[in-house]
Amino acid sequence: MLIAGLLTVLTVTLWATGALPEYLTALIFFSLAMILGVAPPATIFAGFASSAFWMMISGYVLGIAIRKTGLASRAARMLTSRLSGSYPKLIAGVVGLTYALAFVMPSNLGRIAVLMPIIMAVADRAGFAPGRPGREGLGLAVGFGTFMLSASILPATVPNLVMAGSIETNYGLHLTYLPYLLLHGPVLGVLKGAAIIACLCLMFRDTPRQIEADAPLGRWTVDEQRLAVLLGVTLALWLTDSLHGISPAWIGMAAACVCLLPKVGFVTQGEVNTQVNFLSAIYVAAILGMAAMVTLSGLAGQMGQALQAVAPLDPAAPFQSFCALVGISSLLNFAVTSNGVPALFTPLAQPLADASGIPLATVLMVQVLGYSTPVLPYQAAPIVVAMQLGGVRTASAVRLCVALAVITYAVLVPLDYLWFALLGRL
Repeated sequence: MLIAGLLTVLTVTLWATGALPEYLTALIFFSLAMILGVAPPATIFAGFASSAFWMMISGYVLGIAIRKTGLASRAARMLTSRLSGSYPKLIAGVVGLTYALAFVMPSNLGRIAVLMPIIMAVADRAGFAPGRPGREGLGLAVGFGTFMLSASILPATVPNLVMAGSIETNYGLHLTYLPYLLLHGPVLGVLKGAAIIACLCLMFRDTPRQIEADAPLGRWTVDEQRLAVLLGVTLALWLTDSLHGISPAWIGMAAACVCLLPKVGFVTQGEVNTQVNFLSAIYVAAILGMAAMVTLSGLAGQMGQALQAVAPLDPAAPFQSFCALVGISSLLNFAVTSNGVPALFTPLAQPLADASGIPLATVLMVQVLGYSTPVLPYQAAPIVVAMQLGGVRTASAVRLCVALAVITYAVLVPLDYLWFALLGRL
């Protein structure tokens, strides 16, 4: 457990400071974990079997196809005709699009894979070359809007599904769609979306170039039509994953395989070799492997018990207890990342409810505020995937994470407390 803790601190510090490239830190983590024997290989390399890893690979391939066929440019022209005029309007439109898609498309990573190449084409049309603040702002709008806002919609993100399953297993309670949306939508959806837009406009301020009126889009090419059909089928399967039970990652990989087929597909082997960033995928796998190691080693359980013992939970001070519960969820996020928090926090909810005097159902819901607010990018795999697909620097993502965390804890948590109280949940 001590070795796992030291290795976790080392890895997180290197990722947070950017002292080494992300992929090199990932390789160091894999090497040290195996040399020190801190966990079995199946645990250390669990990230390579995760949906996030394979969705990232498929996202790269689909992105190449969308750009190569001209679909990205066509969609970008349609979007810019509606969103052009000012940078705030552009950012607000992208963030709003990520939230709207979350209601109909259940996979965070799937939404990022579809949106990122289109939004990067929008950045090109707006004159935001690689390295420009405006380009990074648009990439971050896709990643942060997709992950953070989807937490307010029950089936739209993996941590929510983990939480719902864990609640049902441990307490026999069933979460339902509309009450969950009513509880979290106003603050974690609408107000947090406004906070994301404000931070992006202030921190990544830029001026899009004047986009002159476009010539008519013209007829679709045969490749555009074929790829549109493939993406339509893929999207339909993503939307209905609750019916057929196939993970969005494997649906995305199947679509990527079609794109890679000789003579039939759209992407060549040379394009895969040069444009698919496998090192970034290794970084994502290391994040998920570290979380699995922390859980298996017992470190996560010890952390949960230690936090419970020192947390200022007092039935006579409900707001203090509410903030302490958010703090516990946030601190666990450093060790097990967002997907692991609900699996660890949920079993602790009953003793936390007893100590705080807050109803069990409310304690279970408070954890959403913590795991949907990463302080560092590695805590949310979808944000990391979006950073890599959009070419966003780690330092830029860290700045936005910290700013949104401060706003959440200082403003949104008190507002959420008032909203919970207004709904009779406290």
